[in-house]
Amino acid sequence: MDSSLILNEAIRMLWWLIPVVILIGFLKSPWLKGVVGETFVKMVARLRLPEETYHRVHNVTLPTPDGTTQIDHIFVSRFGIFVVETKNMKGWIFGGEKQAQWTQKMYRKSFKFQNPLRQNYKHVKALEAALDVPADAIHSVVVFTGDSTFKSRMPANVTVGGGYVNYIKSFREVVLSEAQVQDALEKTQMGRLVPSRETQRQHVAQLKARSDPNAERKCPKCGSSMVLRTAKRGASAGKQFWGCSTYPQCKVMQNVI
Repeated sequence: MDSSLILNEAIRMLWWLIPVVILIGFLKSPWLKGVVGETFVKMVARLRLPEETYHRVHNVTLPTPDGTTQIDHIFVSRFGIFVVETKNMKGWIFGGEKQAQWTQKMYRKSFKFQNPLRQNYKHVKALEAALDVPADAIHSVVVFTGDSTFKSRMPANVTVGGGYVNYIKSFREVVLSEAQVQDALEKTQMGRLVPSRETQRQHVAQLKARSDPNAERKCPKCGSSMVLRTAKRGASAGKQFWGCSTYPQCKVMQNVI
């Protein structure tokens, strides 16, 4: 049989594998995992957080001195403003409140990822800069969705599944007036970048640039250049870190990843 005929027959029989491979890759993509996790949080909020009390704003991209930062969910209420970061992950989760990186363990494989509390700290500070409310009225919340189990003791604001609702509802003291709530909502909507593919594309590009050790870094607080320094004393002596070039006026530091 002609070899070209054999090749054509093989292609005809296996053509269906191409869309299957594409579909599997799509289902495993970090983007889809993020969408699934955020959708879960939205669904739980719709069922358990009354909208007339907890006003919801999702997928908020705010400008910062070093680019942009993206907040998954914001819940504005008279009991405070809650900034929610979602993590759709499987397996065992190890980490501590002050650790720079946490660990995800699945079977015999381990993966490092940024401490989500530190990640959400930047979100909280960006929102704090955009709003005229007391700093202690804004609260950081982390939600792990998916089939994940904590193997380390976590602070109360790091939750699994719908547990984040219980944490939010634990705040019962009124700290904002209704006028402040409405003002915060208006300023959030006015200060956010337009939700679009272009906004998302630019945000992802900035994240990649910040992860490049050779790229110029900007201070997330004041916008000045960050410089690579070496600790001279203490437990971190000899280790490098990024520090703001205006030190001691600005004392922002970042770990070298």
